[in-house]
Parts: sequence; C-alpha cells; structure tokens
Amino acid sequence: MLYPPLIALAAALLLFGWIGLRARRPAAGLDDYLLARDSQGASALGLSFLASGMGAWILFAPPEIAAFVGPVALGGYALGAALPFIVFAACGPAIRRHLPRGRSIGEFAEACYGGGVRRWVALISALYMLCFLAAELTAVGAIVTLLSDLPAAAAVLAVAFTTLVYTAWGGLRASLVTDRWQGLLLIVLLALVGMASLQLLKDLPAAPVMPSAPVGDALAVAFTLVIAVTAANLFHQGYWQRLWAARDGGALGRGAVLGGVTTVLAVAAVGGIGMLAAMAGLKLGQPPLPFFAALGGAAPWLVVAVLVLAVTLVASSVDTLQNAIASLAVTEARGLTVGGARWITLLVMIPVVLIALQGISVLRLFLIADLLCATAVVPVLMGLWRRMRPAAAVAGGLAGLLGAVLPGWVAGGSLWAGLQAASFPGGIPTLAPFAGALIASTLVAVLVALLAPRQVSSQV
Repeated sequence: MLYPPLIALAAALLLFGWIGLRARRPAAGLDDYLLARDSQGASALGLSFLASGMGAWILFAPPEIAAFVGPVALGGYALGAALPFIVFAACGPAIRRHLPRGRSIGEFAEACYGGGVRRWVALISALYMLCFLAAELTAVGAIVTLLSDLPAAAAVLAVAFTTLVYTAWGGLRASLVTDRWQGLLLIVLLALVGMASLQLLKDLPAAPVMPSAPVGDALAVAFTLVIAVTAANLFHQGYWQRLWAARDGGALGRGAVLGGVTTVLAVAAVGGIGMLAAMAGLKLGQPPLPFFAALGGAAPWLVVAVLVLAVTLVASSVDTLQNAIASLAVTEARGLTVGGARWITLLVMIPVVLIALQGISVLRLFLIADLLCATAVVPVLMGLWRRMRPAAAVAGGLAGLLGAVLPGWVAGGSLWAGLQAASFPGGIPTLAPFAGALIASTLVAVLVALLAPRQVSSQV
C-alpha cells in the first residue's frame, strides 16, 4: 500500500505548510517573531497547548502502560501530561505580572536568582527539547514504516522540512495558527480512530480481565510518570512562550485549563484502546505496541487515518519545539536578529534529523533529561516566593542531584550503583530517582530559604 498513504500524508503536510506560511507578519520584529506577545485568547491557547503537548508518544507509551499496568498507571500518565498546564494556569499570571517583558524560563530564573542559575536552567531546557524533537521524528518514521510501504527516512525528512519552512519563516505565530487547526484535527481523528477501534474490539471475551499490576506497583508507576512528565514539561520553552503570547493572565489561565482537560481526555482515550487490546487477548507484539495491535486487520481507510493522525501529532509538537529552541538560543545569546533566529532553527534541525534517521531509541536519554528537570523544577518555580534566595535555589538544585543518585547508592552500596540506577538501564522508569530528586530539592531549598536572613529583595 503506497499511493493512498503518500497522498494523505502529502496533503496533510501541504495544508500545514500553507497555513503556517500565511501566518507570517512581514514587518514583525524579533519580539513578535519569538513570542507574538499579548495576542492570543483562551481558546487559541487551549488548542495550542493541546497540539504542542501531544506527539507520537501518545500512540506508544499510554497504551503500553495501560495494557500492562492498568488504569491507575494510565491515570497517572494522563495527569502528568496535563499537570504542567495546570501549573501554568496557577502560576503563569503571577509570572507575567512580575516579568511582563520576559521571553524564557531562563530569564525568569535570572530575575529570581542571577545569571548562573539562568545558564543551568537554559541548558536543562535545551537538552529536554532536543530529546523530545529527536524522539518525535524517530517515532513518525517508525509509524509510517509500520503501517505502510513508505520509507521511514521519507517521512522524517518530509515532516522536518515542512515544519522548518513555515516555522523559520513565520516564527511563533505560524506555530500558533497551525496549532489551532492541528488541535481540531487531532480531536476529530482521535474520535474517529477511537470509535473504529472500539468496533474492532467488540469481540471481547464474555468476562474480560482488566490489566492491573499490584496496587503498590501501579501507584509507583503513576507517581513516577506524574513527576517525570510534569517536571520535564515545565522546562519546555514552547509553553513559556505561550505564557507571554496570552492576551492577559485570565486568557492564559483559561487556555491552560482547557489544554489540560483535553490532554487528559486524549491520553485516557488512546491508553484505553491499548487496555482493550490487552483485554481482548490480542498479540501485542515485541516490542509491545497495543494501540497498533488493536488496528490489526483494519480497513485501509482507518490505516490512512492513523497515518494522518501520527503526522499531525508529530508536526504539531515539532514546529513548537523548533521555534522554542530558536527562542531559547536567541534569548541566551542576545543581540541576534530575526535572520539569526531563522538560521538557528535550521542549524538545530541538522543533527536532530541525523539522529532520527538512525531509528534508535531515545527513551533512556529522555528519562535522564526528565530526571535533570526534576532536580531543579521546584527551586526554579519557588522564585515566586519572596523568601527564596540564589543560595537556596543552588542548594536545592545540588540536593536534587544528590537525591536522584542516593536511592540507588544506598540500595547498591556504591556511588556507581547510584549513578547507574539514575541513568535508567534498559530504559525503564523507576520512582526512586525521581522521588529522591523532588523531595531533596524541595526540602533543602525551603530549609536554606528559611534560615537565610531576611532582606529587601530585588527578585521578581
């Protein structure tokens, strides 16, 4: 099967490219190119948060978690995917008030703690987003190969090139406008695929058994996913751009809540398909792919719909990441023009595409980047607390690094064992490093802040 998938994918990418290119403002300056400041209403932001946060990962991880661990872990995954938006709804208006001309999470960190913390935060953010970008392009190549006769390299290059053209040309406005259409298309395609999959699974056994791990194990997986996904996404520069793109604090809050609710529903729906595939006794494959197992023997039109869904998921996250990485780089370098931002967008994609073309798994690197985010996320956000000081943030970040290693160190009896456990051998997420990082960074940051002498602060 070659021509129907090829036509459908080409049509979807041409549509996204056309919409994105039309969004460009020829006379826009660098600030508008990077932020589209104070321009977006709640509904546009909600769809943008949904489209930006969704990616091809939703077709792999939630169905597998649901198929093998059960609904408790799936609930944790859905909550973890949506919680960053709720944090932005709660804290975003205050950040906007205190830093009205801000551009990045790095600038927020600098306003709170100074240049040293800013550079560390920017490094973590860049590492996470590069991992996310490589993973998404790798995933679209794998999905296209799985469901059609098209080569993976063609899909990777087509998505990377199309999103690069309209993102480099139109900046954040191009990403925001395409997000609206991609968000709506995602909702329609997810509903269509979900209903069709339910029909495919109508022959469930008379007394199907719902997948479930022991309660303790399921809760551990749920908590791990909540911490990992939430901490990492709070370092996503694309979300911080939308914080300042919002028309006002109220629009940001409503848009973030809308994005969070729709994200929970999307993750739960796709994960539920994986759980039904396991309950139906389908062969899930090796490595297990429950979502795609549910589509075994599906009609050609449904396969094409899933391919378009996959490309939409990847394009919506990739264009956000491309512009976010350029935004972070320009903000850190300072003095660059719109032309410089475009060149950064192009140059960043070269190594990312080369990695994606290898077809390797980036899950382990993803987990390590998530863990780095977990070591610093609480001290960074505590910058809104007037008692916080740079020393408290630095101490909290260092304690988070130690806390990530300490559980494996204690269990294995050596520092090397702790480092090994914190690097997730086999690409398996475990709770101890994440919980250790989060608890240690929070306790030490609070303790140092409370013990520090009170003083008139120039922080945000």
